[in-house]
Amino acid sequence: MSTKKHDGHPHLTGEHKYGDAGQLILFFLFLGVWITDSFVFHYSTFLREIVPDYIRVAAAGPVLIAGWYLARRGMKEVFGTNREKPGVITAGVFRIVRHPIYTGAILFYLGSILITLSIASAVFWLLIIGFYIFICRYEERILTETFGNDYLEYKKKTGMLFPKLKS
Repeated sequence: MSTKKHDGHPHLTGEHKYGDAGQLILFFLFLGVWITDSFVFHYSTFLREIVPDYIRVAAAGPVLIAGWYLARRGMKEVFGTNREKPGVITAGVFRIVRHPIYTGAILFYLGSILITLSIASAVFWLLIIGFYIFICRYEERILTETFGNDYLEYKKKTGMLFPKLKS
């Protein structure tokens, strides 16, 4: 597998070499769709006439805060902690989901959609989720190859992008 490594972080196993570029491209495309639909053409924002502003903002606020929290704490755990040797990270927000940084980004997009109720943005958001699933699966193959049973056990207990419901 051709993976991207992070200089100064030898304890990280790597990620998809186009993951960062893909996220950036999708972010700007989403921003373009969201802005043009929500504030310029209003071609799929008819639900805003039904749902009052205060409800939309009240719904979006906690989603945006949760997204920010997961992404920030995930980044701090991955890049702000120097570990002597690579290992499966299971502490902090990694107890909730295996990819909290990606989940935080997904929640950011969802919060933006909730504010304006842009259906076009929601459809594009589904494409973004598909991309995150693709890069998560790629990274998980690397993690499984590197950590074997430790990572497989972690996968059983923790959801990929959304928390597992306990049965």
